[in-house]
Amino acid sequence: MKKRKILIPEPKSKFLYVRCPDCGNEQIIFDHASMLVRCGVCNRILARPTGGTAKIEAHVLKVLG
Repeated sequence: MKKRKILIPEPKSKFLYVRCPDCGNEQIIFDHASMLVRCGVCNRILARPTGGTAKIEAHVLKVLG
């Protein structure tokens, strides 16, 4: 008897742990952001919405899933 593989859908979006290139502040952002994401310390733009996956302008340290 053959085992069946159960396909579990995974989301296409992820959370990212990023570092601000200006001040070095680290924070968590959503990679499908629908509005501008700014640094909590220096107010620099970290991600810009594009209609799908956001354009990330910070250094991505880790993908959180």
